[in-house]
Amino acid sequence: MKKQVYILGIESSCDDTSASVICNAKVLSNVVANQEIHSKYGGVVPELASRAHQQNIVPVVQQAIDQANITKENLSAIAFTRGPGLMGSLLVGTSFAKSLALGLQIPLIDVNHMQAHILSHFIEDENSKMPPFPFICLTISGGHTQIVKVTNHFEMEVLGETIDDAVGEAFDKSAKILGLPYPGGPLIDKHAKLGNPKAFPFTKPKVGDLDFSFSGLKTGILYFIQKQVRINPNFIEENLDDICASIQYTIVEILMDKLKNAVKQTGIKHIAIAGGVSANSEIRHRLQLAEKHFGWTTYVPKFEYTTDNAAMIAITGYLKYLNNDYSDVSVTAKARLKVTENS
Repeated sequence: MKKQVYILGIESSCDDTSASVICNAKVLSNVVANQEIHSKYGGVVPELASRAHQQNIVPVVQQAIDQANITKENLSAIAFTRGPGLMGSLLVGTSFAKSLALGLQIPLIDVNHMQAHILSHFIEDENSKMPPFPFICLTISGGHTQIVKVTNHFEMEVLGETIDDAVGEAFDKSAKILGLPYPGGPLIDKHAKLGNPKAFPFTKPKVGDLDFSFSGLKTGILYFIQKQVRINPNFIEENLDDICASIQYTIVEILMDKLKNAVKQTGIKHIAIAGGVSANSEIRHRLQLAEKHFGWTTYVPKFEYTTDNAAMIAITGYLKYLNNDYSDVSVTAKARLKVTENS
């Protein structure tokens, strides 16, 4: 019989405190404590985020262990997010994971948050299909936009990335221009479902075949809205659904254009998406269409594994555990960490 390996994953890179227990590659619990406090500031306030992590981490970890129906003595190892992320937030998770691993005398495993987004595809689930190697992964979140070629679990190559804003920022900043509350990305998605995506054409930025740029698009949206509001002060309210649909259409077009280029250059037709923005309904829809039109096989994670969550940290920890790839207790959090950096 296969040995039961229980990994506790801890994620505290930004504003969500999360803990998850997996047994081998199956998720037994995935608890996330959201921090509501940031919405009134229109973005994440790092100092408030780290304080909230300190309050949340003990109850969240306890809940994850209880929900998994085990005791902490059953744990085989503890995996935690080392980076990238907000330094104060990362320190809370790092310190807690170190102390718990020392106390239980079990291995400590540090995880690259960006790799974890990609490796969330290897969580075993009833309906999940895992991408075969090599595959292309479009990693899209509030802080990152990258096309990554994945050769094996820990061999990755960045084929293209954003030279300025990440796609999540483009959504959130566009929402802010429209007066929508933070985080605005999901609200743009919601309104876009009711609007006409061709109502207002926005210019797509001209950058390299596989690189992204969103700052010019964001400025273009700002100037367009300012001009229209001068002509008609009620322009946003009267056209909100159409504006959101047009913004979303343009952003998703940019993402799809780059993916097509990546497939052309590599010949790889297994395409995965990862990161918070992969919850966007239009991206998911366009990937389904690409299966029919271009013969791609696409891999879309479950909603709960797209945003920052500890299940993806735990599965990465499990894969590293199988390789005996443990961390030293002297390991430190790192605010900047490339997806290609194996710690």
